[in-house]
Amino acid sequence: MQDLVRKQLAQSIETMTKVLNDEAIHTAVVEAGHLTAAAMKAGKKLMVCGNGGSAADSQHLVAEFVSRLTVDRPALRAVALTTDSSILTAIGNDYSYDNVFERQVEALGLEGDVLLAISTSGNSKNCVKALKLAKKLGILTIAYTGNKGGAMAELADINVIIPSDVTMNIQESHLALEHIYCMVVERYYFGADFGKKPQELAE
Repeated sequence: MQDLVRKQLAQSIETMTKVLNDEAIHTAVVEAGHLTAAAMKAGKKLMVCGNGGSAADSQHLVAEFVSRLTVDRPALRAVALTTDSSILTAIGNDYSYDNVFERQVEALGLEGDVLLAISTSGNSKNCVKALKLAKKLGILTIAYTGNKGGAMAELADINVIIPSDVTMNIQESHLALEHIYCMVVERYYFGADFGKKPQELAE
């Protein structure tokens, strides 16, 4: 069992090392943060969606924006499309589960908003449909994926593609890069000196 622990940690580190050395990923995260901060400064919002572990990531990331990541500051406008069980079950029952995010983008999305879709495979049908509608509505689209980007790579304005086809390793890298994305937004929104403020440990 100790060999299993060691093997899986080594696999995680290998994937993260690839991410560490991938300049295209770094550039995409910075660009996504810059454009998201600009949208928020203009009174627009960030919407985030995903399934399973990526749904948990959606909610986690939005909590960092609305509450805080590491430094006290005003709340930033963000909403997870994965949290309202009545909306999700109504759309799933009345239409299809493939429509659960698309329908919310139709209801809530405004031109100039930002949609971040998270999918380890890059092929989640409900994320694909949400991205397609968002582009039609003039909403900036960002995709966090693995698996060479899947179908979502062709739809997103900005792609953060983890060089792996192992779900848990993709998710581990996603979480790290989601936190960094939030940090980038904060610095573009509040100024470069924001990063010099003392950090606080969450409870």
